[in-house]
Amino acid sequence: MTDVHKKFEEKTIRTEPIFTGKIISLQVDHVELPNGEVATREIVKHPGAVAVLALLDDKMIVVEQYRKPLEKSQVEIPAGKLDAGEDPLHAALRELEEETGYKSDQIRHISSFYTSPGFADELLHLYVVENLVKGEARPDEDEFLECEAITLEEAQQYIREQRISDAKTIMAVYAWQLYKLTGSI
Repeated sequence: MTDVHKKFEEKTIRTEPIFTGKIISLQVDHVELPNGEVATREIVKHPGAVAVLALLDDKMIVVEQYRKPLEKSQVEIPAGKLDAGEDPLHAALRELEEETGYKSDQIRHISSFYTSPGFADELLHLYVVENLVKGEARPDEDEFLECEAITLEEAQQYIREQRISDAKTIMAVYAWQLYKLTGSI
C-alpha cells in the first residue's frame, strides 16, 4: 500500500543553495518527478513561526506595522518567528508580550499550518490566549508597532478594507467568530 504522505513524491537529485539570510534561505532543488522527468523547485526554508489570537473581554489585540513587501501598513495579530529549538507555545507567549505588553497564563493551540507550501516550508502555530494582564511592550529594535483592541465587527471591516489581509490574521478572525458562535475553537 502507498504511503499517503509520499504519494506523487518528487525525489531530490541535487540542491543548489542560492541565499542564506537572517530569517530565510533560498535553494533550488532538482527533482525527479513520479513519471521519471526532471524539474526544478525554488524553495524558501523558514524556521517556523507563531501567531496569537489574544482576546481581551470582547476584543482582539492587534498590532499595526508597515510591511515592506506590500509597501503598506497592515493590521495583524501578534506573531513572530521561532528561535532555534524554541517551543512554539513559549514563543507565542514571548511574541505576545514583546509586541503588545500583554501576558497570559491561559493559552491553547488552535492549529498549525503551512503558510505557502508551493514554495516555502514555513509552519505557523496559531494559539488563542485569554485572561490577559497588561504589561509593557518590548518590540525588537527594528519593529515599529501600534497596538489596539478591536471588536469582531471592526476586524471584519478591516478585512473588507484590506487593512487585514494576511492569512494568519484572517484565520484568527474566523476562529474567533466560530468561538463566539459555538463556545469552542
